[in-house]
Amino acid sequence: MKLLGWKPITVMAMAALGCALFVSASVAPTLGQPAAPATSEIVLTVDPAQSKVKWTVDSTLHMVHGTFALKRGSIHFDPESGRAGGEIAVYAASGESGNDSRDARMHKEILETAKYPDAFFRPTQIDGKVAPAGPSDSALRGVFSIHGGDHDLIAPVHTEITGNRWKGTTKFEVPYVKWGIKDPSNFLLKVKPVVNVELELSGEIQALK
Repeated sequence: MKLLGWKPITVMAMAALGCALFVSASVAPTLGQPAAPATSEIVLTVDPAQSKVKWTVDSTLHMVHGTFALKRGSIHFDPESGRAGGEIAVYAASGESGNDSRDARMHKEILETAKYPDAFFRPTQIDGKVAPAGPSDSALRGVFSIHGGDHDLIAPVHTEITGNRWKGTTKFEVPYVKWGIKDPSNFLLKVKPVVNVELELSGEIQALK
């Protein structure tokens, strides 16, 4: 298992993303300034300790698996219009695959996490209804920010609400080479230009305004 490293994730996710079902309603928020929730919106908080960001990427040698740590998350959405706001943030610098040399190259040369330490997902719209209790399936639209670039993203989301708790999962692809992130392939090793990201999010329903 001596692959060279790479793999943007994410992400939320992250990075998030993921079931972070829902952000920026009428206008997309600027970096570091998530949109404030409006009236009649469901407000969710994300518990980083109970959430996971996982990624996989294939190569000519084998499939590589890794993780990222969730930094924070807060989500709000209007169940009628589907408009949303909030932010899911992932520590890009926390990415690891179980191979120190590969991870060192990933952080230094591929993701450049000293310069871009975090990745963000800011949803803007939910296509489909989120039930006030029980399971729901919908599609999440938003903006995924990684390595200094913003990219439109649509991800399928499965959500479950029980009492004042919620959890959600999503899977999506990150075409990192297309997004301007360095291809780690060389003449001996070919790495696929797409990373598969999976988010498992959990938290509380903070308020219903």
